[in-house]
Amino acid sequence: MENNSIISEQTVQDGKLYRHLNSLIVSHLRHNNLTQAATAVASATMTPLNVEAPPNKLLDLVAKGLAAEKDDVSRGTSSSPFQDLGASLPLPRPGATAIDFSSLPDLKGSSKGFPKHETRHLSEHKNVARCARFSPDGRFVATGSADTSIKLFEVSKIKQMLLPDAKDGPVRSVVKTYYDHIQPVNDLDFHPQGTILVSGAKDQTIKFFDVSKTNAKRSYRVIQDTHNVRSVSFHPSGDFLLAGTDHAIPHLYDINTFQCYLSANVPDNSPNGAINQVRYSCTGAMYVTASKDGAIRLWDGITANCVRSITAAHGTAEATSAIFTRDQRFVLSCGKDSTIKLWEAGSGRLVKQYLGAVHTQLRCQAIFNATEEFILSIDELNNEVVIWDAMTTDIVAKWPSNHVGAPRWLEHSPVESAFISCGTDRSIRFWKEV
Repeated sequence: MENNSIISEQTVQDGKLYRHLNSLIVSHLRHNNLTQAATAVASATMTPLNVEAPPNKLLDLVAKGLAAEKDDVSRGTSSSPFQDLGASLPLPRPGATAIDFSSLPDLKGSSKGFPKHETRHLSEHKNVARCARFSPDGRFVATGSADTSIKLFEVSKIKQMLLPDAKDGPVRSVVKTYYDHIQPVNDLDFHPQGTILVSGAKDQTIKFFDVSKTNAKRSYRVIQDTHNVRSVSFHPSGDFLLAGTDHAIPHLYDINTFQCYLSANVPDNSPNGAINQVRYSCTGAMYVTASKDGAIRLWDGITANCVRSITAAHGTAEATSAIFTRDQRFVLSCGKDSTIKLWEAGSGRLVKQYLGAVHTQLRCQAIFNATEEFILSIDELNNEVVIWDAMTTDIVAKWPSNHVGAPRWLEHSPVESAFISCGTDRSIRFWKEV
């Protein structure tokens, strides 16, 4: 009888745990704008669709569990077949909180100060420096140029260059230079879990470079596309790669088979829909495109269907960049109408607008800093780096770019207060918090 009571109590506890887990799953899906999936899970598990849980609560718990399991493995106390999973999943840090940009109105006058940065000239290409990308761990940064080359820098060596008294003499931060494209390089991305760098270029190719091979100066794999490859973005799993091209529909590649998939669902086929930028969200549930026709389009990461089209997001001007916030709830876009805009992904509603910088000529980027508290972009007219408080929309700093002519690209480190600027003057500069 006592044994039956223990079993009954365990069953009750298991039931509570399952209900709590189902609630977290439904809430997680809903917060990430996966409404159909949330509805299906809610119906199958008899969980209320409007159940509330803190944003990213499920991811925080999984991250903590994987960290604890990793500790058990290091002590030799775990035999889980999933013990290596924690090293490969792109999970947020436990305790990391996303900023809810829609929760508060613009609080003018309450802006935070952006820390001072020092800047150093790193290197020069032989033609315009067009793009840059940091590796996910922040150890490397690569730049691409109109001279068809790609330079790879090691961030630790860049920091050595910044030291006032370098004991070992001059430090060379360029690890290697790749020469493999025959036309300008448009965009770069690093594999999320490996040492692979990909490049997209005007020669209609996507090339794969293994940065761990010290003597390699050419790619080891090539995808031949049918259009000018304007932008590239790895899926967080590393198994798929998106290419934004002169074609209006993103090209989705399986990197193991090189098979290309195209969406059959494009609600508005613009004659000038070439894609300036494509970026996955941090979980791969969605991706976003910024197009020459001024539209921002959101795509389902599983079905590849276009689920929302914000037409004329930047009027008749080109949309030049678009990125998700870490929690996938918002999209930050930049356009040649000299505006930067924050959109709610689930509704397409304009949440905030950042004004005060002129960008009408170059493929200008608007980026977050590592904490998403600030937004950085370029003022072409005054040749300045401009920084806004992301919540209040106030301009909190304007710095001379130190380039001859306005830079055309900014890229922020994912792990620290540092960023790269690439210039039409061919130069590359590194900026780091003082």
